[in-house]
Amino acid sequence: MRTFDLSPLMRSTVGFDHLSRLLDSATSTEGASAYPPYNIEKLSEDDYRVTMAVAGFSPEELTVTVQDGTLILAGKAKEDSEGRRFLHQGIAKRAFERRFELADTIQVGDASFEHGLLEVGLKRVIPDHKKPREIEIRSTEPKVKTIEADAA
Repeated sequence: MRTFDLSPLMRSTVGFDHLSRLLDSATSTEGASAYPPYNIEKLSEDDYRVTMAVAGFSPEELTVTVQDGTLILAGKAKEDSEGRRFLHQGIAKRAFERRFELADTIQVGDASFEHGLLEVGLKRVIPDHKKPREIEIRSTEPKVKTIEADAA
């Protein structure tokens, strides 16, 4: 496994310690699972959607949570009370938890469930204090008055 030493970078930065954790989780293969499969789409400049294939789950068995800048999608199957006996059970309905780190400007919108797909809408919302703004330039020089001549 390849590791990166970020200590030289951390010596000259303040407040970016979450990047170290983010890079560690991105390069770590421990506990990495491809279940359940998902897509991340960019719908427009500021709109995104996470779509997760959760075949066999009902909406009541799924949770969508936002906590400390992390989107957590989880599923836990309820006990099968119907007493069904499977000869072959190829639809995996095992518990899962998938985490997505969100940028500070990303807000989670609505979640929907249709045809075995869980969709979560995301939107980039830039606060007013981070938007570009024009600054007025003031001058200490006195304004020059223009004398108009009578054209009479």
